[in-house]
Amino acid sequence: MLRIKTRYGVTAILFTSLIIGSPAMAAPILNFQKLWTYDAGNSVLDSYADQGVTDFDLAPEAEIVSYDTASERFFVINGREKGVDVLDKSGVKIATLDTSVMGSPNSVAVKNGVVAVAVENSANKQDAGEVWFFDAATASFTRKVTVGALPDMVTFTPDGSKLLVANEGEPNDSYTNDPNGTVTVIDLSTGVASATATHLGFGAFSEAAIEADGGRVFGNNNSATVSQDLEPEYITVSPDGKTAFVTLQENNAVAKIDLTTNTITEIQGLGYKDYTLPGNEFDASDKDGINGNLQNWNVMGMYQPDAIDSYVVNGNLYYVTANEGDARDYSGYSEEVRVKDLALDLNNNNIADSDADDTDNLGSPGGLSDGDFLLQKNGNLGRLKTTTANGDSDGDGLTEQIYSFGARSFSIWDENGNQVYDSGNLIEQILANQYSGQWADGRSDDKGPEPESITIAQLGQWMYALVGLERTNGVMIFDITDPTNPLYQSYIVEAGDLSPEGLLFVSLGNLAYGSGGYGYVAVANEGSGTTTLYSVSAVPVPGSLALFGLGMLVMRRYRR
Repeated sequence: MLRIKTRYGVTAILFTSLIIGSPAMAAPILNFQKLWTYDAGNSVLDSYADQGVTDFDLAPEAEIVSYDTASERFFVINGREKGVDVLDKSGVKIATLDTSVMGSPNSVAVKNGVVAVAVENSANKQDAGEVWFFDAATASFTRKVTVGALPDMVTFTPDGSKLLVANEGEPNDSYTNDPNGTVTVIDLSTGVASATATHLGFGAFSEAAIEADGGRVFGNNNSATVSQDLEPEYITVSPDGKTAFVTLQENNAVAKIDLTTNTITEIQGLGYKDYTLPGNEFDASDKDGINGNLQNWNVMGMYQPDAIDSYVVNGNLYYVTANEGDARDYSGYSEEVRVKDLALDLNNNNIADSDADDTDNLGSPGGLSDGDFLLQKNGNLGRLKTTTANGDSDGDGLTEQIYSFGARSFSIWDENGNQVYDSGNLIEQILANQYSGQWADGRSDDKGPEPESITIAQLGQWMYALVGLERTNGVMIFDITDPTNPLYQSYIVEAGDLSPEGLLFVSLGNLAYGSGGYGYVAVANEGSGTTTLYSVSAVPVPGSLALFGLGMLVMRRYRR
């Protein structure tokens, strides 16, 4: 365990492990040192403590972070104050980009001195939203462009000639107004002043084809159209700027876009994770009295990724996903139900009763097998949240297969949507075995640690995935240089930082702060309203010292 004494007297914890690798090819271990933390809760508009209100009760203060290389400024979404906090390179707030006239900002991206902010329509979230453009150096507003309903994420192409917007198009709570999900491509090749927008929809795709490929179309008891049901969540653009991949989280799918023609070319269903397989064990209950009770269960997991990033290895394009999971749960329609409330037809006759103190079920009801009955007890699968939209294959009202939300993992896919790697139970296994203090057993019945954010850091020839775990308040680091064989490196936890939502890697030379190192990582934490900046240095691992050691701990004190 590496305990870092920060400049602010707060202890940051860095858990580091070395993994066996090829002696000649051992990836450098990334070392993180905190530089500063900005707390949006210190603003004068945010004095809620004496009102008995916690951060989680309100809109997120620090959701997404972006950076402008020229002005050396950070831009952090502050949904609570309906604006974007502008920070200097030392983490001091110097300005605010106010979007309150239109609504709350959901995402921010910066390229070539242009700041783009996705703003939802606060008067009616199902109406068209807007992208507001600002000058990064002066924080002055330049213009706005109308996009689709509920713009949730914005990102530039690598050269800055286009801005892509994921318009999620969520329904209202009663599900009486369900706008189309769309992707907007804004052409900035001739400048912001003359920007033009192209809106891409999903009307050309069929429900049958999407579901046959492992995706889902099911909204409002299957009454929603494909265009309404597909909800773009997050976007990554390939390094050459020619291809984009868009997560459709609730639909368990990814859309592929040809940016040379601005065309959605395919919907890639992601399929389902088989939790009966060795290496896919998971903790399904918050009432079994055991932290990290990882077991195989007759459950299929929907990957349902939130964040996505992409990279190229040996000329091949891959994308990586953080498989958080998400349910549709509205007053007008909800797919969410616990296993104990399902009418099952699984015939699980070999289920052991690990729940000695379960009082919900007093006897196996008629027509329900003993195995199915035991499965529904709280200490087994009874507490697990699942969906009514999948699993009844013959339409008889009985569930033949249980499907759960999210995969509690990160995955790597080739550009055609073929999975080349999934981390299986590795994230939960590491947390349970090494960092039990970070285990959130109250989330075991939901989606576990919820890998929500992901970004790729390239240091020389090495590629790393930084995976933000929303419910365990940390970031895991993996060497993904070989897409088929990622290796776990470390787990970063900063005291006081809760629910990492936005991750940003800034390569060396893009931030004039301090000396040495190879880059910088900024983490925006929506739960605590804090944004923390780390310097990142690479520690070479000689082949003779590449050790297996998930339990190897080192200690050092960092001083200013």
